[in-house]
Amino acid sequence: MKALCWHGKHDIRYDTVPDPVIEHPRDAIIRVSSCAICGSDLHLYDGFVPGMEHGDIMGHEFMGEVVEVGAENRRLRVGDRVVVPFTIICGECDQCRRGNFSVCERTNRNKEAADKMFGHSTAGLFGYTHLTGGYAGGQAEYVRVPYADVAPVKVPAELSDEQVLFLGDILPTGWQAAAQCDIQPDDIVAIWGAGPVGQFCILSALPMGAKQVVVIDRVPERLRMAQQLGPDRVTLVDFENQSVLEALNEITQGKGPDKCIDAVGLEAHATRSLDSIYDRVKQAVMLETDRPHVLREMIYVCRPGGIVSIPGVYGGLVDKIPMGALMNKGLTIRTGQTHVNRWTDDLLQRIIDRQIDPTFVISHRVTLAEGPSMYETFRDKHDGCIKVVMTPA
Repeated sequence: MKALCWHGKHDIRYDTVPDPVIEHPRDAIIRVSSCAICGSDLHLYDGFVPGMEHGDIMGHEFMGEVVEVGAENRRLRVGDRVVVPFTIICGECDQCRRGNFSVCERTNRNKEAADKMFGHSTAGLFGYTHLTGGYAGGQAEYVRVPYADVAPVKVPAELSDEQVLFLGDILPTGWQAAAQCDIQPDDIVAIWGAGPVGQFCILSALPMGAKQVVVIDRVPERLRMAQQLGPDRVTLVDFENQSVLEALNEITQGKGPDKCIDAVGLEAHATRSLDSIYDRVKQAVMLETDRPHVLREMIYVCRPGGIVSIPGVYGGLVDKIPMGALMNKGLTIRTGQTHVNRWTDDLLQRIIDRQIDPTFVISHRVTLAEGPSMYETFRDKHDGCIKVVMTPA
Protein backbone atom coordinates (compact mmCIF):
# COMPACT_ATOMS: atom_id res chain seq x y z
CA MET A 1 0.00 0.00 0.00
CA LYS A 2 0.95 3.67 -0.13
CA ALA A 3 1.52 5.87 2.91
CA LEU A 4 3.13 9.12 4.01
CA CYS A 5 6.30 8.28 5.92
CA TRP A 6 8.68 10.29 8.08
CA HIS A 7 12.34 10.22 7.05
CA GLY A 8 13.67 13.12 9.11
CA LYS A 9 13.09 16.81 9.66
CA HIS A 10 11.10 18.30 6.75
CA ASP A 11 11.25 14.97 4.89
CA ILE A 12 7.84 13.32 4.40
CA ARG A 13 7.63 10.82 1.51
CA TYR A 14 4.87 9.00 -0.33
CA ASP A 15 6.22 5.47 0.10
CA THR A 16 5.19 1.92 -0.68
CA VAL A 17 4.97 -0.02 2.59
CA PRO A 18 3.66 -3.46 3.67
CA ASP A 19 -0.08 -3.82 4.14
CA PRO A 20 -1.15 -4.06 7.80
CA VAL A 21 -2.38 -7.40 9.13
CA ILE A 22 -4.42 -8.56 12.11
CA GLU A 23 -2.01 -9.02 15.04
CA HIS A 24 -4.49 -9.51 17.88
CA PRO A 25 -8.04 -10.94 17.94
CA ARG A 26 -9.48 -7.53 18.97
CA ASP A 27 -7.91 -5.74 15.96
CA ALA A 28 -9.56 -4.40 12.83
CA ILE A 29 -8.15 -3.31 9.49
CA ILE A 30 -9.57 -0.06 8.10
CA ARG A 31 -9.49 1.01 4.46
CA VAL A 32 -8.89 4.75 4.81
CA SER A 33 -11.37 6.97 2.96
CA SER A 34 -10.21 10.33 4.37
CA CYS A 35 -7.38 11.58 6.55
CA ALA A 36 -5.96 14.95 7.52
CA ILE A 37 -2.78 16.77 8.47
CA CYS A 38 -2.97 17.99 12.06
CA GLY A 39 -1.04 20.84 13.64
CA SER A 40 0.51 18.23 15.93
CA ASP A 41 1.96 16.51 12.85
CA LEU A 42 3.91 19.70 12.16
CA HIS A 43 5.82 19.23 15.43
CA LEU A 44 7.09 15.94 13.98
CA TYR A 45 7.72 17.53 10.58
CA ASP A 46 9.80 20.26 12.23
CA GLY A 47 11.70 17.75 14.37
CA PHE A 48 10.64 19.04 17.80
CA VAL A 49 9.20 15.83 19.25
CA PRO A 50 11.60 12.94 19.92
CA GLY A 51 11.00 9.27 19.20
CA MET A 52 10.41 9.18 15.43
CA GLU A 53 12.21 6.60 13.26
CA HIS A 54 12.84 6.50 9.50
CA GLY A 55 9.84 5.06 7.68
CA ASP A 56 7.28 5.68 10.44
CA ILE A 57 3.81 6.20 8.95
CA MET A 58 2.38 9.61 9.80
CA GLY A 59 -1.09 10.75 10.77
CA HIS A 60 -3.65 10.39 13.53
CA GLU A 61 -6.80 11.91 11.96
CA PHE A 62 -8.44 9.30 9.75
CA MET A 63 -11.59 7.34 9.03
CA GLY A 64 -12.72 4.66 6.65
CA GLU A 65 -14.39 1.31 6.10
CA VAL A 66 -13.77 -1.86 8.10
CA VAL A 67 -12.38 -4.54 5.76
CA GLU A 68 -11.26 -7.15 8.31
CA VAL A 69 -11.89 -7.87 12.00
CA GLY A 70 -10.18 -10.09 14.53
CA ALA A 71 -11.88 -13.18 15.91
CA GLU A 72 -12.65 -11.59 19.30
CA ASN A 73 -13.95 -8.29 17.92
CA ARG A 74 -17.72 -8.56 18.37
CA ARG A 75 -18.47 -4.85 17.93
CA LEU A 76 -17.35 -4.15 14.36
CA ARG A 77 -18.32 -5.84 11.14
CA VAL A 78 -16.83 -5.73 7.67
CA GLY A 79 -18.42 -2.79 5.88
CA ASP A 80 -18.88 -0.61 8.96
CA ARG A 81 -17.91 3.01 8.43
CA VAL A 82 -15.94 4.43 11.35
CA VAL A 83 -13.96 7.40 12.61
CA VAL A 84 -10.94 6.28 14.61
CA PRO A 85 -9.92 8.42 17.64
CA PHE A 86 -6.23 9.25 17.76
CA THR A 87 -5.98 7.84 21.30
CA ILE A 88 -5.73 4.04 21.47
CA ILE A 89 -7.71 2.82 24.49
CA CYS A 90 -8.35 -0.54 26.12
CA GLY A 91 -11.65 0.41 27.79
CA GLU A 92 -10.82 -1.74 30.81
CA CYS A 93 -8.02 -0.15 32.87
CA ASP A 94 -8.64 2.17 35.83
CA GLN A 95 -8.07 5.33 33.78
CA CYS A 96 -10.40 4.22 30.97
CA ARG A 97 -13.12 3.40 33.52
CA ARG A 98 -12.73 6.96 34.85
CA GLY A 99 -13.08 8.39 31.33
CA ASN A 100 -9.42 9.51 31.27
CA PHE A 101 -8.89 7.83 27.92
CA SER A 102 -5.75 9.68 26.82
CA VAL A 103 -3.88 8.20 29.77
CA CYS A 104 -4.98 4.59 29.20
CA GLU A 105 -2.63 2.37 31.18
CA ARG A 106 -2.37 -0.52 28.70
CA THR A 107 -2.04 0.66 25.12
CA ASN A 108 1.44 2.19 25.01
CA ARG A 109 3.56 -0.79 24.00
CA ASN A 110 6.71 1.28 24.71
CA LYS A 111 5.66 2.01 28.28
CA GLU A 112 9.16 1.85 29.76
CA ALA A 113 10.48 4.60 27.46
CA ALA A 114 7.46 6.80 28.20
CA ASP A 115 7.84 6.21 31.93
CA LYS A 116 11.40 7.54 31.75
CA MET A 117 10.33 10.58 29.71
CA PHE A 118 7.17 11.59 31.55
CA GLY A 119 7.29 9.78 34.89
CA HIS A 120 4.30 7.68 33.88
CA SER A 121 3.26 6.40 30.47
CA THR A 122 0.20 7.74 28.70
CA ALA A 123 -1.96 6.06 26.04
CA GLY A 124 -0.70 4.77 22.73
CA LEU A 125 -1.31 7.15 19.83
CA PHE A 126 -1.51 6.59 16.11
CA GLY A 127 1.39 7.93 14.06
CA TYR A 128 2.99 9.83 16.89
CA THR A 129 6.49 8.65 17.87
CA HIS A 130 7.76 5.56 19.62
CA LEU A 131 7.25 7.26 22.98
CA THR A 132 3.54 6.69 22.42
CA GLY A 133 3.81 3.15 21.13
CA GLY A 134 5.23 3.50 17.63
CA TYR A 135 1.88 2.67 16.02
CA ALA A 136 1.52 3.18 12.27
CA GLY A 137 -0.55 6.24 11.47
CA GLY A 138 -3.57 6.93 9.30
CA GLN A 139 -2.05 8.87 6.38
CA ALA A 140 -2.15 5.62 4.46
CA GLU A 141 -4.43 3.43 2.37
CA TYR A 142 -4.98 0.94 5.21
CA VAL A 143 -4.49 1.02 8.99
CA ARG A 144 -4.40 -1.63 11.67
CA VAL A 145 -6.53 -0.47 14.62
CA PRO A 146 -5.68 -2.17 17.95
CA TYR A 147 -8.44 -2.59 20.56
CA ALA A 148 -10.85 -1.83 17.72
CA ASP A 149 -13.81 -3.14 19.72
CA VAL A 150 -13.64 -0.06 21.98
CA ALA A 151 -12.79 3.34 20.47
CA PRO A 152 -13.90 3.53 16.79
CA VAL A 153 -17.03 5.63 16.29
CA LYS A 154 -19.61 4.20 13.89
CA VAL A 155 -21.08 6.90 11.67
CA PRO A 156 -24.37 6.91 9.74
CA ALA A 157 -24.30 6.64 5.98
CA GLU A 158 -26.07 9.96 5.45
CA LEU A 159 -23.13 11.94 6.85
CA SER A 160 -20.19 12.74 4.59
CA ASP A 161 -16.60 12.00 5.56
CA GLU A 162 -15.91 15.70 5.95
CA GLN A 163 -18.75 16.11 8.43
CA VAL A 164 -17.39 13.48 10.81
CA LEU A 165 -13.63 13.15 10.12
CA PHE A 166 -12.66 15.63 12.83
CA LEU A 167 -14.46 13.62 15.53
CA GLY A 168 -11.21 11.66 15.79
CA ASP A 169 -9.19 14.59 17.14
CA ILE A 170 -9.56 18.32 16.63
CA LEU A 171 -13.32 18.72 17.22
CA PRO A 172 -13.31 16.99 20.64
CA THR A 173 -9.95 18.67 21.37
CA GLY A 174 -11.53 22.11 20.98
CA TRP A 175 -14.59 21.00 22.92
CA GLN A 176 -12.55 19.59 25.81
CA ALA A 177 -10.41 22.74 25.94
CA ALA A 178 -13.53 24.85 26.40
CA ALA A 179 -15.18 22.38 28.79
CA GLN A 180 -12.08 22.49 31.01
CA CYS A 181 -12.72 26.23 31.46
CA ASP A 182 -16.02 25.78 33.33
CA ILE A 183 -17.39 28.73 31.35
CA GLN A 184 -19.85 31.00 33.18
CA PRO A 185 -22.33 33.44 31.54
CA ASP A 186 -20.25 36.56 32.28
CA ASP A 187 -16.91 35.07 31.24
CA ILE A 188 -14.54 36.59 28.72
CA VAL A 189 -12.60 33.71 27.16
CA ALA A 190 -9.31 34.47 25.40
CA ILE A 191 -8.04 31.96 22.85
CA TRP A 192 -4.48 32.05 21.54
CA GLY A 193 -4.28 30.52 18.05
CA ALA A 194 -6.97 30.51 15.37
CA GLY A 195 -5.85 27.38 13.56
CA PRO A 196 -8.24 24.42 13.27
CA VAL A 197 -8.15 23.58 17.00
CA GLY A 198 -8.54 27.26 17.90
CA GLN A 199 -11.56 27.51 15.58
CA PHE A 200 -13.17 24.56 17.34
CA CYS A 201 -12.38 26.13 20.72
CA ILE A 202 -14.38 29.18 19.58
CA LEU A 203 -17.14 26.95 18.20
CA SER A 204 -17.32 25.27 21.62
CA ALA A 205 -16.95 28.26 23.93
CA LEU A 206 -19.86 30.15 22.37
CA PRO A 207 -22.62 27.55 22.97
CA MET A 208 -21.13 26.87 26.42
CA GLY A 209 -22.18 30.44 27.25
CA ALA A 210 -19.12 32.68 27.00
CA LYS A 211 -20.12 36.34 27.08
CA GLN A 212 -17.24 37.25 24.76
CA VAL A 213 -14.45 35.34 23.01
CA VAL A 214 -11.19 37.10 22.22
CA VAL A 215 -9.14 35.43 19.46
CA ILE A 216 -5.40 36.11 19.18
CA ASP A 217 -3.60 35.31 15.92
CA ARG A 218 -1.88 37.07 13.04
CA VAL A 219 -3.09 35.18 9.93
CA PRO A 220 -5.84 37.18 8.15
CA GLU A 221 -7.70 34.10 6.83
CA ARG A 222 -7.85 32.57 10.30
CA LEU A 223 -9.02 35.78 11.93
CA ARG A 224 -11.77 36.26 9.33
CA MET A 225 -12.93 32.67 9.88
CA ALA A 226 -13.02 33.22 13.64
CA GLN A 227 -15.08 36.39 13.28
CA GLN A 228 -17.70 34.56 11.21
CA LEU A 229 -18.31 32.09 14.05
CA GLY A 230 -19.74 34.82 16.26
CA PRO A 231 -19.87 38.30 14.70
CA ASP A 232 -21.38 39.85 17.85
CA ARG A 233 -19.38 37.93 20.47
CA VAL A 234 -15.94 37.39 18.91
CA THR A 235 -13.25 40.08 19.18
CA LEU A 236 -10.02 39.79 17.19
CA VAL A 237 -6.47 40.68 18.26
CA ASP A 238 -3.75 40.64 15.59
CA PHE A 239 -0.60 40.12 17.67
CA GLU A 240 1.60 41.18 14.76
CA ASN A 241 0.15 44.70 14.81
CA GLN A 242 -1.27 45.02 18.33
CA SER A 243 -0.03 44.60 21.87
CA VAL A 244 -1.84 41.58 23.27
CA LEU A 245 -1.50 42.90 26.82
CA GLU A 246 -2.89 46.32 25.98
CA ALA A 247 -5.72 44.89 23.88
CA LEU A 248 -6.82 42.46 26.60
CA ASN A 249 -6.65 45.14 29.27
CA GLU A 250 -8.87 47.39 27.17
CA ILE A 251 -11.36 44.63 26.34
CA THR A 252 -11.63 43.44 29.94
CA GLN A 253 -11.43 46.90 31.57
CA GLY A 254 -8.16 45.95 33.23
CA LYS A 255 -9.47 42.78 34.90
CA GLY A 256 -7.99 40.26 32.48
CA PRO A 257 -9.82 37.42 30.72
CA ASP A 258 -11.59 34.99 33.03
CA LYS A 259 -10.50 31.93 31.07
CA CYS A 260 -7.51 31.48 28.73
CA ILE A 261 -6.95 28.71 26.14
CA ASP A 262 -3.58 27.87 24.58
CA ALA A 263 -4.38 26.43 21.13
CA VAL A 264 -0.79 27.00 19.95
CA GLY A 265 1.55 24.79 21.94
CA LEU A 266 5.29 24.35 21.60
CA GLU A 267 5.90 26.33 18.38
CA ALA A 268 4.68 29.79 19.38
CA HIS A 269 5.53 32.31 16.63
CA ALA A 270 5.62 35.56 18.60
CA THR A 271 7.97 38.06 16.97
CA ARG A 272 7.73 41.21 19.09
CA SER A 273 8.79 39.94 22.50
CA LEU A 274 12.19 39.41 24.11
CA ASP A 275 11.12 36.08 25.59
CA SER A 276 10.36 34.66 22.13
CA ILE A 277 13.85 35.62 20.95
CA TYR A 278 15.27 34.00 24.09
CA ASP A 279 13.30 30.80 23.34
CA ARG A 280 14.54 30.57 19.76
CA VAL A 281 18.16 30.96 20.84
CA LYS A 282 17.86 28.32 23.57
CA GLN A 283 16.01 25.99 21.21
CA ALA A 284 18.72 26.40 18.55
CA VAL A 285 21.44 25.28 20.98
CA MET A 286 19.23 22.49 22.41
CA LEU A 287 18.88 24.01 25.89
CA GLU A 288 15.09 24.14 25.58
CA THR A 289 12.75 21.99 23.49
CA ASP A 290 9.58 24.12 23.37
CA ARG A 291 8.74 27.80 22.86
CA PRO A 292 6.26 28.66 25.64
CA HIS A 293 5.61 32.35 24.90
CA VAL A 294 1.84 31.83 24.83
CA LEU A 295 1.88 29.92 28.11
CA ARG A 296 3.79 32.73 29.85
CA GLU A 297 1.50 35.38 28.38
CA MET A 298 -1.66 33.57 29.46
CA ILE A 299 -0.45 33.20 33.05
CA TYR A 300 0.45 36.90 33.13
CA VAL A 301 -2.83 38.24 31.71
CA CYS A 302 -5.37 35.79 33.15
CA ARG A 303 -7.68 37.23 35.78
CA PRO A 304 -6.89 36.12 39.36
CA GLY A 305 -8.85 32.99 40.18
CA GLY A 306 -9.13 32.16 36.48
CA ILE A 307 -8.51 28.98 34.51
CA VAL A 308 -5.77 28.29 31.97
CA SER A 309 -6.67 25.45 29.57
CA ILE A 310 -3.93 23.94 27.40
CA PRO A 311 -4.92 21.76 24.43
CA GLY A 312 -1.78 22.86 22.54
CA VAL A 313 0.89 20.14 22.48
CA TYR A 314 4.10 20.47 24.48
CA GLY A 315 6.79 17.86 24.06
CA GLY A 316 9.60 18.42 26.52
CA LEU A 317 11.18 21.18 28.61
CA VAL A 318 10.24 24.85 28.89
CA ASP A 319 11.97 27.74 30.62
CA LYS A 320 11.10 30.92 32.54
CA ILE A 321 7.53 29.99 33.49
CA PRO A 322 6.15 32.70 35.85
CA MET A 323 5.33 30.42 38.78
CA GLY A 324 5.01 33.40 41.12
CA ALA A 325 2.15 34.82 39.06
CA LEU A 326 0.56 31.39 38.69
CA MET A 327 0.60 30.66 42.41
CA ASN A 328 -0.20 34.09 43.80
CA LYS A 329 -3.08 34.71 41.39
CA GLY A 330 -4.62 31.35 42.31
CA LEU A 331 -4.85 30.14 38.72
CA THR A 332 -6.01 26.66 37.78
CA ILE A 333 -4.24 24.87 34.93
CA ARG A 334 -6.00 22.08 33.06
CA THR A 335 -4.36 20.28 30.20
CA GLY A 336 -3.77 16.89 28.56
CA GLN A 337 -4.25 15.00 25.35
CA THR A 338 -7.93 14.74 24.49
CA HIS A 339 -10.13 12.07 26.07
CA VAL A 340 -11.77 11.68 22.66
CA ASN A 341 -14.38 9.04 23.49
CA ARG A 342 -15.62 11.11 26.44
CA TRP A 343 -17.11 13.58 23.94
CA THR A 344 -17.84 11.69 20.69
CA ASP A 345 -21.43 10.56 21.36
CA ASP A 346 -22.57 14.09 22.15
CA LEU A 347 -20.65 15.71 19.30
CA LEU A 348 -21.84 13.16 16.73
CA GLN A 349 -25.44 13.85 17.74
CA ARG A 350 -24.83 17.61 17.41
CA ILE A 351 -23.54 17.01 13.88
CA ILE A 352 -26.58 14.87 13.03
CA ASP A 353 -28.87 17.58 14.44
CA ARG A 354 -27.04 20.25 12.35
CA GLN A 355 -25.97 22.16 15.46
CA ILE A 356 -22.35 21.77 14.38
CA ASP A 357 -20.87 21.67 10.88
CA PRO A 358 -17.12 21.05 11.23
CA THR A 359 -16.43 21.31 7.49
CA PHE A 360 -15.90 25.08 7.58
CA VAL A 361 -12.22 24.70 8.56
CA ILE A 362 -11.29 22.75 5.42
CA SER A 363 -9.33 24.88 2.98
CA HIS A 364 -7.50 22.24 0.90
CA ARG A 365 -8.62 18.88 -0.47
CA VAL A 366 -5.85 16.79 -2.09
CA THR A 367 -4.86 13.20 -2.78
CA LEU A 368 -2.56 11.33 -0.43
CA ALA A 369 0.16 11.48 -3.08
CA GLU A 370 0.13 15.27 -2.79
CA GLY A 371 0.55 15.09 0.97
CA PRO A 372 4.32 15.65 1.26
CA SER A 373 4.17 19.08 -0.38
CA MET A 374 1.09 20.04 1.66
CA TYR A 375 3.03 19.74 4.92
CA GLU A 376 5.07 22.80 4.01
CA THR A 377 2.01 24.62 2.68
CA PHE A 378 0.13 23.98 5.92
CA ARG A 379 3.03 24.90 8.18
CA ASP A 380 3.76 28.18 6.40
CA LYS A 381 0.06 29.08 5.93
CA HIS A 382 0.59 29.51 2.19
CA ASP A 383 -2.36 29.73 -0.18
CA GLY A 384 -4.72 30.49 2.70
CA CYS A 385 -4.17 27.00 4.09
CA ILE A 386 -6.06 26.29 7.31
CA LYS A 387 -6.86 22.56 7.16
CA VAL A 388 -5.82 19.86 4.68
CA VAL A 389 -7.96 16.77 4.02
CA MET A 390 -6.46 13.96 1.94
CA THR A 391 -8.01 10.98 0.17
CA PRO A 392 -6.07 7.89 -0.90
CA ALA A 393 -6.12 7.12 -4.62
